[in-house]
Amino acid sequence: MRSTGIRRTLVALSVGALALTACGSGGDEAADGKTRITVNCMPPKSAKVDRQFFEEDVAAFEKKNPDIDVVPHDAFPCQDPKTFDAKLAGGQMEDVFYTYFTDARHVVDINQAADLTPYVKELKSYSTIQQQLRDIYTVDGKIYGIPRTGYSMGLIYNRALFEKAGLDPDDPPATWEEVRAAAKRIAALGDGTVGYADYSAQNQGGWHFTAELYSQGGDVVNEDGTQATVDTPEGRAVLRTLHDMRWTDESMGSKQLLVINDAQQMMGSGKLGMYLAAPDNIPILVKEKGAEYKDIAIAPMPGGKATLVGGDGYMFSKKATPEQIRAGLKWLDHMFLTPGDGFLGDYARAKQNDAPVGLPEPRLFTGAADARDQQAKKANANVPVENYQAFLDGNQKLEMKIEPPHAQQLYSVLDGVVSAVLTKEDADIDRLLKDASGKIDGILARS
Repeated sequence: MRSTGIRRTLVALSVGALALTACGSGGDEAADGKTRITVNCMPPKSAKVDRQFFEEDVAAFEKKNPDIDVVPHDAFPCQDPKTFDAKLAGGQMEDVFYTYFTDARHVVDINQAADLTPYVKELKSYSTIQQQLRDIYTVDGKIYGIPRTGYSMGLIYNRALFEKAGLDPDDPPATWEEVRAAAKRIAALGDGTVGYADYSAQNQGGWHFTAELYSQGGDVVNEDGTQATVDTPEGRAVLRTLHDMRWTDESMGSKQLLVINDAQQMMGSGKLGMYLAAPDNIPILVKEKGAEYKDIAIAPMPGGKATLVGGDGYMFSKKATPEQIRAGLKWLDHMFLTPGDGFLGDYARAKQNDAPVGLPEPRLFTGAADARDQQAKKANANVPVENYQAFLDGNQKLEMKIEPPHAQQLYSVLDGVVSAVLTKEDADIDRLLKDASGKIDGILARS
């Protein structure tokens, strides 16, 4: 499942732009002898600031590398699951194309990814990227992609409601028992206030169930991805907690079958105490939903075991030539992988254009590169970074776990489980998990 997007939110693009995005590369050499590469995930014209930044960065790259011609295609979303496989199979994918972390193995399995292993030594920033993110694009010892950004789930909470309920906003819940207790006190404020909200529709319920299961030390499938592991004590603990908050404590409100926008609207209006999300929700809550930065904080995933991580990166077309691969790697280095610079990392430019600087993620680099990136971010911070310190500190103690294989199919199954628990007081948790386990086994067996 994707998070809410990166630092800024884009809007839908036109049919014409989508048609442009569907066009692949016309060859690797332009008429003037330059190496020509097509790339996607350029912000659409409707996202004026993002578009301007992207175009500025491409122009700067081409000036620095006069032998390379970059042809960007705009798109939102950067990858449409409905057309992704068709573009791959039809040879219409760009030379350098955007993927979610969960796409990496699939693209390799259908033989549509270029092997970058012989070239990655030319990517000077590669060794500075977090190993666990690099591993996502490494299949059978070969490198097939480059991470661009990542996120991890945490507990977003409203500091103002915590104070009003007599809770310490500087000491957020660290266990699910503490989440339940805090939610009950917040809901007791009345006037339609909800203590804790969770998703249960459009596959988002399955996504959150997975995150909550990880937090309890459980998993959705076994290590080799052949069998469901949801019908376990950890799985029952997740559903029992949700059931008891919903029906015993009445701290989750009566309206269910929520999706991410519902939780954001509730939090932005000051009527929600807590929900699970990544830090990129925070600017959306402020800029689109009416919240204030001072009131919104994020803590690490409750439970203390693990958190779900996601993100994106770029892979290269199977048809890309060695020259295009080398050019594409240089482009990625310039655009996304230079600490404190580029499209996502130029914090001074972002601050000047009123974009939030200082959110705790993405955290792509390690060592000296991470130190440079964090220093540049701190120097330009325009949000209350102290509200995110608990998240940063707590994440260091958690296992980072990516989404399961065939995530969307599995989430669809688990959606039904979560929605049943939140809409039926007498839901049979044991039966729900047993049935879900069988369905997941079927999905895995057919893959």
